[in-house]
Amino acid sequence: MPLDLPRLAAWLRCPVCSADLEPFAPLTLACANGHRHDVNKRGFVSLLGGGTKHLGDTADMLDARELVLESGAYSPIATAVASAARGDRILDAGAGTGYYLRAALGAAGASLGLAMDLSPQAVTRAVRSSQRVDGLVADTWRPLPARSGTADTILDVFAPRNLPEFHRVLSPHGELVVVVPRADHLGSLRAGGAMLDIPSDKADDVISTSEPLYALHSRESVAYDLPLTPDLRDALVGMGPSARHAAADRLQSAGPDETRVSVDVLRLTRR
Repeated sequence: MPLDLPRLAAWLRCPVCSADLEPFAPLTLACANGHRHDVNKRGFVSLLGGGTKHLGDTADMLDARELVLESGAYSPIATAVASAARGDRILDAGAGTGYYLRAALGAAGASLGLAMDLSPQAVTRAVRSSQRVDGLVADTWRPLPARSGTADTILDVFAPRNLPEFHRVLSPHGELVVVVPRADHLGSLRAGGAMLDIPSDKADDVISTSEPLYALHSRESVAYDLPLTPDLRDALVGMGPSARHAAADRLQSAGPDETRVSVDVLRLTRR
């Protein structure tokens, strides 16, 4: 599909001066103050500005994530996310390969999506996966190069949260859908030391810290037992931050043959 530059620009503001971005040339966006930003032919723009100290997912991590997600292992989570999303414009912060964003778009009729991630490789895969998805390379921890009030729903699935910036980017009464793991999520893998531990009160912490800006609309717990093959077991470890910390030989070939998937899906309404 040809790049729709006006559609991409409609999401974005300049990371230098915060003015709205508009099409300037076939592969360039610009603001009224003369700042110009090149757009990748694959359908996304990088607006990192001065760079970032954080690391995006590697190609190996993305391959592992695609193996897990396309196997259907997390499809109940995607269903819960899709049922919580609302509106015509959905931004996925930390979109990865776009799996959850595609699920939300599939449940929302003619809606459009913006896949935002720190990894250009991830954004490339997300944009390539759907004609309804535009792409943005940006750091969630910094001021977001997205226009105020532009998103009806923001998805944040196993990803960092910038609650004040999400609040600004959401439309009035827009929805923030957050997925956080529970303490027993993938517990059999964590018990063997292959993955990082999860705080027991993670969802409660998200709810309490968001209260000045958001009202809790709903909280849905998704839990089920997941049979493991060796490939799926390795991919679950390899797709997330544990891949940067756990040595490959920590996960023995005779590891668990089942694990527990256990998350909370929080639907927060912008105050």
